[in-house]
Amino acid sequence: MQTNVINAGDLLVATKFAPPRLSARHIPRAHLLNRLRESQHCSATLITGGAGFGKTILLAQWRLELMKAGLDVAWVSFSLDDRQFASFLSYLLAALQRLGIAMDQDWLNSDGSEQSINALIALITHAVQDLERELHLLLDDFQHVESPSAHRLMQKLLDHCPGNLHITIASRTTPPLSLGRLRMQGHVAEIDTVELPFDVDETQAFFKQNLSVLPLTADEERLIHDLTSGWPASLQPIATMLRVRPTRRSQLRSILRNSADLQAYLTEDVVACLPPQLLEFMEKVSILRRFNAEVGEFVSGCPHAQDMIKRAEDENLLIQRIESDDSTPWYRFHPLFGEFLNQRLAARGEVVVQALHRHASQWFAEHDYLVEAVRHANLGGDRDYAVKAMEQAASSIWSMAYTSPMLHLLERLPQDTLFAHPQLFIMGCLTYAFTARPEKAERWVEQIRRSEASRNPAISSKLVLADAAIALTLDQPLRVIGLLEPTLQTPLENRSLRYISLSGLATAYLSVGRVDDARKLHEQHPIDLQYRDNDMAMVFESTRALTSLREGNARQAQSIGASVTERAEQAYGRDSVSANLCAATLCDAYYELDQLDEALRVLANRSGILRSSMPEVMGRASLCRARITLQRESAQAALSFLETQGAHFHVLGLDRLLAMMLAEQVRVLIEQGESRRAGELVTRLAALEAAQRPNAETRGEISCQVAMSRVRLALAGRDPGLALEQLQAVSVYAEQSARGRTRVRLLLLSALAHDMLGQPEQALTYLQQAMQASARMGLVRTLLDEGPAVLALLNQWQGEIARDISVAEYLDALLNRENLHEVPVQVAVAPRKMNDGPRATLTPRELEILGLVAQAMSNKRIALTLNITFGTVKWNVKNILAKLGVSSRYAAISLARQQGLLK
Repeated sequence: MQTNVINAGDLLVATKFAPPRLSARHIPRAHLLNRLRESQHCSATLITGGAGFGKTILLAQWRLELMKAGLDVAWVSFSLDDRQFASFLSYLLAALQRLGIAMDQDWLNSDGSEQSINALIALITHAVQDLERELHLLLDDFQHVESPSAHRLMQKLLDHCPGNLHITIASRTTPPLSLGRLRMQGHVAEIDTVELPFDVDETQAFFKQNLSVLPLTADEERLIHDLTSGWPASLQPIATMLRVRPTRRSQLRSILRNSADLQAYLTEDVVACLPPQLLEFMEKVSILRRFNAEVGEFVSGCPHAQDMIKRAEDENLLIQRIESDDSTPWYRFHPLFGEFLNQRLAARGEVVVQALHRHASQWFAEHDYLVEAVRHANLGGDRDYAVKAMEQAASSIWSMAYTSPMLHLLERLPQDTLFAHPQLFIMGCLTYAFTARPEKAERWVEQIRRSEASRNPAISSKLVLADAAIALTLDQPLRVIGLLEPTLQTPLENRSLRYISLSGLATAYLSVGRVDDARKLHEQHPIDLQYRDNDMAMVFESTRALTSLREGNARQAQSIGASVTERAEQAYGRDSVSANLCAATLCDAYYELDQLDEALRVLANRSGILRSSMPEVMGRASLCRARITLQRESAQAALSFLETQGAHFHVLGLDRLLAMMLAEQVRVLIEQGESRRAGELVTRLAALEAAQRPNAETRGEISCQVAMSRVRLALAGRDPGLALEQLQAVSVYAEQSARGRTRVRLLLLSALAHDMLGQPEQALTYLQQAMQASARMGLVRTLLDEGPAVLALLNQWQGEIARDISVAEYLDALLNRENLHEVPVQVAVAPRKMNDGPRATLTPRELEILGLVAQAMSNKRIALTLNITFGTVKWNVKNILAKLGVSSRYAAISLARQQGLLK
């Protein structure tokens, strides 16, 4: 009878030596793989992070890269079964054998003693050195290894690690290993939970891969990223739900909060094994947006709060430290995990939850954190305290950070209570004004003026600011200037209100073309360094970027805007009022520089600056969004957005913004060859202009929009004389308002009109002036958005225009941009027929390219055939279409044959 001999290796689970299969839809973690690549020769690499943050997938991607490089790699995934030393050792030795390190099975009987471990380490290190090749050992889910003997073995292996052995450990918790000496020697690399979340690009890539039939908008992608904070595990339930129920895409917040898959994952894989006292502590402090040990102890009643937080942090329980100037470390839960804990807490009843909020309010108030004190007072039902705290803030430290709790309070307080607290009443007026509800603010200001409180100097000084905020919201810059200029000599003591006043005055100056006064305002009222991080000081600083943009200097505007927006987001959050106000200018600057991805990223999921902000902010942000939509989606989508925004601005009574939306629709329609529809909108614009009062503050800009739209329509109808006549009105306004980009558009369209009239010298003069100004200011989209007809003219006169080297380099870069659209946009001229004027004049290069187009060659094929760049081909094709006055390759070929340009 034959006896089967069982090898010890046969008793091991084979799948533990192989990583999970990488799906075709996995997202490569490029920046993290680059980190691993840079640390490839380290003895130890630690990847630590909470559940669902992609540690295993990253490790699997790294394994694949190492294997493609021809290196020897062994993988082990540990589980709960490997907590004891014997099981751990079995899998470790089996993995080493897969690297070619011969290990006697007798070592499996090691008792984990110091002597046994030392002997084993000696054997392993000698065997590794003898192999003389690079070996990589990847250990996944190391948090399951609990045996002290296993930790001692790993410690000694790392301490005496040969130079050709590299160990990468992925774990939810930081392994209990002493790595100080190795760190000092540069032999340890670490990727922690702060680095593991997806960035915005990776979140976008995930949904492009997993929702290819249901593309999300940039706003939806940004909303998901903000809600999930880049937690990879939370993205799959969203993708699954949207695939099954695509109509729920408008309910992304509720999808996440109510996802059964996500709830089950958190219940089963994150909190199932936690000690009851730790879970109870986390549930209680989940009411806090941020917490430290002291407030955690006060709210929860747990005397060991510091230990609880350390345990949660050590185990990476979806908790993260917050950057703070405070010496005491602050923390917050991942938003979805916090919501999950909140839901568990809510099951205990409203009485329990409100009591916790009142405790939190008391602690934050005693430590002068009034925003949070008011928030918790509101949620705890303690409105008397909320009123008291808000009034205290109103007198000294009010900032835009109070907008959200103030609105929450205003919705719940009787008006009689507000009248009894006039300082709070004024703050309510400002809050309504800054959230696009000026009519309510106006009524309140009138009511308080009729009360005794208006005789109080502390109140009357703020009434002026409330009036100015209302005027700014109603798009009345001259009234703002009249109200705020006299207050410059007696500035408000509250620094936030002071910077609100300066910001409003700077914005008003720019609206009426007083750019020099806006600059002087910054020179005469520099921001005190100790208040540099005040939210409204940042908004005032961002008006410097707006000043540069008004003059057309997009590069300078982008530089200032990026810096202040980043600081506002870091200090107050991406959704804060200050960050949103700063972002509007930055988005405009990015768009002008043709950095569309950056512009869209700044604007994404910021509906407030499109719908409920200052008119200047809403107008510029809306134009940016429409123009990006035109470039990235379609003309119809852009027109639909502009129509929706125009209707919204009409309801708000903002005629200037409505005119901007109508004028932009005219431009888009003319580019699409729909002159009849464009003409109807010009008629609407003219009616809007006629309805303005003679002294209306926005009449000048509305008249400019009407004139510019008539110019475009006249050029589309090949009536350059009428275009030049209308351009006179534009010229006057451009000079008065000091708007650099408007002046460049004026010059370009003047050049086009003179070219149509057969006046090349005048056309060249205007083109030279436009290019000198554009090169100096760094404008890009202002020129590109004028379409192929203007760009063809620039190409035609390139040699004569570019006499200065800086202008020459700028123009060459502009005309050879690689990111111009593949599909030509219709030009603003009517198609020519054989009897409709002289034959088009094409250059020899254009004729050569047109001949290859007629052979059905693609742009890339033409570039290879003629040995020229792809961008040059695209540019020439656009010029050909513009000169022929057609919108497609087929039409160009047909017309060229009719005119005898092609055989």
